[in-house]
Amino acid sequence: MAEPIHEKTNTEVQAGVEHHVDPQALGFDATMLVGLSMLIVVLAMIWKKVPAAIGRSLDGKIAAIRAQLDEASALRQEAETLKAEYQAKAAAAEAEAAAMVERARHEAEGIRTKAEADAEALVERRTRMAEDKIAAEERAAVQQLRATAAEAAACAAARIIAERHDVAADKALIDQAIGGLGRTH
Repeated sequence: MAEPIHEKTNTEVQAGVEHHVDPQALGFDATMLVGLSMLIVVLAMIWKKVPAAIGRSLDGKIAAIRAQLDEASALRQEAETLKAEYQAKAAAAEAEAAAMVERARHEAEGIRTKAEADAEALVERRTRMAEDKIAAEERAAVQQLRATAAEAAACAAARIIAERHDVAADKALIDQAIGGLGRTH
């Protein structure tokens, strides 16, 4: 394992070739010393229970991540529930709006129908009032015409009587009327 240190020969010096010699300690070269150091560090870590501490640390992180995932899942479920609730409310509001529009249409139809009926009734009432007014005017005209005719007839009769009867005829009529009064009692 250990090579004897030898002196450089002239041919080696003249050729410019130098051999590099690895350092050694306690009969171990550098590679063996690094491996031995690593073995000591690993054994110290095992003795101090470092892998268990690393495992506990990783388990804690895993538990924290699981808690976050559970919380995220719960939040997602809550969001889904809220979404469904709001969708149901939106659908109910849409249905209510459609019902309100339908009620408004029915009310508008009812108002239009009532307005048409009221307009027809008003026209009929005004027509009847106009006809009644015309009939009243006709009756008034007929009455006035009769009154005028009666007055004209009375005037004509008075003229005729005045022309045909004189004072003597009037006296005879009066005496006859007075005589007729006594008999009726």
